[in-house]
Amino acid sequence: MPTIHWLGTGLSAIPGLKKLIENGHSVIVYNRTVDKAIEALSGVDGDYQVVPFSIEAVKKYASAGDVVVSMLPGNFHVPVAELCISLDAHFVSSSYISDEMRGLNSAAIKKGLCLVNEVGLDPGIDHSMSHALVEEYRNSSVFSKENSHSFLSYCGGLSDVPNDFCYKFSWSPLGVLKALMSTSVSIRDSEVYTVTKPWESVEIYPLPMPWGEDEFEVYPNRDSRPFIEQYQMDDDLKIEQFVRGTLRYKGWKSAWSNIFSEVDSLNSADSEARLKEISDDLWSNYSYKEDEVDRVILTVELKVKNDSKVVWHKQFLLDTLGNSMGSAMAQLVSCSVALAVEAVMGNEISAGVSAAPHDSKLVDRWLKQADDISDHFVLVDHLN
Repeated sequence: MPTIHWLGTGLSAIPGLKKLIENGHSVIVYNRTVDKAIEALSGVDGDYQVVPFSIEAVKKYASAGDVVVSMLPGNFHVPVAELCISLDAHFVSSSYISDEMRGLNSAAIKKGLCLVNEVGLDPGIDHSMSHALVEEYRNSSVFSKENSHSFLSYCGGLSDVPNDFCYKFSWSPLGVLKALMSTSVSIRDSEVYTVTKPWESVEIYPLPMPWGEDEFEVYPNRDSRPFIEQYQMDDDLKIEQFVRGTLRYKGWKSAWSNIFSEVDSLNSADSEARLKEISDDLWSNYSYKEDEVDRVILTVELKVKNDSKVVWHKQFLLDTLGNSMGSAMAQLVSCSVALAVEAVMGNEISAGVSAAPHDSKLVDRWLKQADDISDHFVLVDHLN
């Protein structure tokens, strides 16, 4: 029976790790601080052991056919994946596929190995929602390449109750601050839409919550365009809008205005040091305290028009709070990773570098688990 090698027991790792152990898999857990990992897994019964993390340790314990899961910082993923190829082992990560990771595709296929990425929350569950919507639309009677298509996907990790800053941090704010300095590219009004300052593209976005329409703020992030192909919308479909982005509480843009001003004024010479100072200050004032509850909202929407008439319009909406099983973020990320591990072990994912699968059976499995975890999970048909 293959062994699962789970690297890292940080904030988003534990629920999925526990799930794999409790499902009867043999697991070796690697963590820099062994005592912390042991404490995090206290009360869990199963076939597992905890060892100090190092690349050499993985090389020592992993064998051909095993699955290595990287819940480490992003700079570890490619070296770990390269090690997996040398060991004839599979690899799973929740992170975006980098160009370097994509470059390992041929070597992985040649050896029949799966290097699976983007199987967390965002990216991850959002992919599953997107695949489900596109497949259902393509199988509908209204599907036509003459239609115009608007695709929106927004995800936000939020606090349970909005504070004066409209945000709280689970880990170092430095990553969030650096993301504010990153250019995003999407499709808007059928044209490429480039944004260098996210706060200048914030829009109000209403969501159909159980208690009625609730407004949030959203803005695009990263480069959305490659996902047109990933979601199988690239075969001459008319794309009017295609945006993947971030969701925040209404009032976020105003609450962060001073941060935006300072980030905008930084030059390359002093940016790193000053960002670190801002990050430390934000962490001191707006980090989660013990027993505070987080919230995750994820929505994916596909609207289709024929001329000016809307002919198809459906939207997934997930809203959930942390609970005794772990934070909302940790459950949604790591339990999705656990599904990917089991799919690899069940030979349900093809060899090579891949993202969250679009096979309908696996998509349904991912969405059912997200539904089970969530407080509110619904597919809204806006035309019914």
